Amino acid sequence: MTHQDPSGQHIHEDPTAADSDRWLREDPAPADYRAPRLAGAMPSDDAAAAAPASASASDGAGLEKIRALASAKDPVPVLNSHPGQLDERLGVTYLEASKDRVVARMPVEGNRQPMGLLHGGSTIALCESVASIGAFLHGAELGKAAVGVDVNATHHKSATSGFVTATATPIRMGKTATSHEVVVVDDAGERVCTARITCFLK
Repeated sequence: MTHQDPSGQHIHEDPTAADSDRWLREDPAPADYRAPRLAGAMPSDDAAAAAPASASASDGAGLEKIRALASAKDPVPVLNSHPGQLDERLGVTYLEASKDRVVARMPVEGNRQPMGLLHGGSTIALCESVASIGAFLHGAELGKAAVGVDVNATHHKSATSGFVTATATPIRMGKTATSHEVVVVDDAGERVCTARITCFLK
């Protein structure tokens, strides 16, 4: 945008400059947002009944799944019978799930990029899924929810068929954050990817 100042000089302004740091000043979360509290800190049934009528059925299903995971002796059946939307689309199946070790596998078929290789984004999504479940199960004992805040991954080799299996083990499990290493291997046991995932507990 160009205009003249009082002296007649042409001045060019970037219309986006004024808002370039708006994301630093504004909280993108709704004002009434509340992170789900887990285990003993979950909302009461009275509080749930008082929720706005506009809340979707999926919100209720998500809360039900959180409660089931937090209280399950073996989370695997819960994870596989009520998968998240992305896990379902990727075809993720959980094999083990505890705060100390989470294992899941994903088919290469349906998760390839145009060159016929396993898509790196699919692999990273698998990594974040298993690490987040480990963080969730740790956070549930503290009455906290886990949200991913950092992903770092290296792809070592490609995969074109079969399955890849991801194993997440904790690097550190704290009161406010967790870090996991995730190793992804193919059906031959060869490492496809290594990732480090950090989750914030709140």
